[in-house]
Amino acid sequence: MAMSFAALAGFVVGALAVLFYRNQIEAPNRAAATDGVETGAALPQGVASVLAVLPSSAVVLDAHDRVLRASSAARAFGLVKGDRLMAAELLALARQVRRDGEIRESEIDVAGHKFGQETTNFAVRVAPLGSYGQVLVLAEDQTERRRVEAVRRDFVANVSHELKTPVGAMSLLAETIQDAADDPEAVSRFAGRMQLEAARLNYLIQDLITLSRIQGAEPIPTPGQVSIDEAVQDAIDHCNTRASAKDITLVTGGTEGLRIWGDDELLVTALRNLIDNAVAYSPEHTRVVVSVRPAGDSVEISVSDQGIGIPEEALERIFERFFRVDAARSRATGGTGLGLAIVKHVAAAHAGEVSVWSKEGSGSTFTLRLPAFGGTAVAVPPSIPLEAAK
Repeated sequence: MAMSFAALAGFVVGALAVLFYRNQIEAPNRAAATDGVETGAALPQGVASVLAVLPSSAVVLDAHDRVLRASSAARAFGLVKGDRLMAAELLALARQVRRDGEIRESEIDVAGHKFGQETTNFAVRVAPLGSYGQVLVLAEDQTERRRVEAVRRDFVANVSHELKTPVGAMSLLAETIQDAADDPEAVSRFAGRMQLEAARLNYLIQDLITLSRIQGAEPIPTPGQVSIDEAVQDAIDHCNTRASAKDITLVTGGTEGLRIWGDDELLVTALRNLIDNAVAYSPEHTRVVVSVRPAGDSVEISVSDQGIGIPEEALERIFERFFRVDAARSRATGGTGLGLAIVKHVAAAHAGEVSVWSKEGSGSTFTLRLPAFGGTAVAVPPSIPLEAAK
């Protein structure tokens, strides 16, 4: 992105320099439009046309720092108001360029003009134009690129940390077993621990593979009719052992026979993660309820628990990869920190959404809302095969 902007900026600077040179030779006294700003300075012919097609913010300043021409992007970002350049750092760069005639590049942050965005980061290139003290300023918004890079760095760091924990534990346990070779009881105990760490490592790798498969926002390769009843039952079968260990009852309810159009394996994965999450954060001898209901042109699948709940300040981040409300408790339950992120991406892959209601001490309810097959949530009697219900 940075290289492409530099190349584009270089091309634009060169093109505008040629235009300035040509206009100075052929018609030095010719005036052009100034975007409604009366500055008393002339803008050579053709420059306005070049600036109008640029995707980045572009500003031409005269010898007195007044704006001769500003692109709509520059005004939208608040870099220009009236005939003034509002970013102090850009103005300082422009004055330096005017003094020594050298092209300068930099990065600046300005107050954000998008809702919820504190600052906007720009890659900027400032160059002299002609011999009358005029200066060209190009600024490319790279806020989103920087955010994506930060997410990528955090993801790599988190994956490295999560892999390091079970691998390190397995290495330590292997050394311990080697030292306790003459103690069969100790060997058996530590071997069991190694199996747990190996299982944890396997879950993490599987979740990473699943997340990698679905997070690219690519369409589901082979969608088909998916029975919600069958998907819910498959997910419960996967979670029964863990729930039984805590004497947690898994209950199903709601409307039967509903269907969606999508991928049954992905739906089961999402539901399994929601149920596993509910079981992990619920006390013993409680219930986890999976309910299904039609909602217009969608189907809603809710997973409710009687667990510890989620603090209000954590609700906005709960679907982030590796985010944990209580890191120590999460690792103790064997979670990978990817389950809810997978649920979010599965919902997106089906053109649906996932939401959460929770209150500390009162449990949580996660709801998947997915488009119904055929555009309307209609129950199909169990005796009718899915293929025949069209």
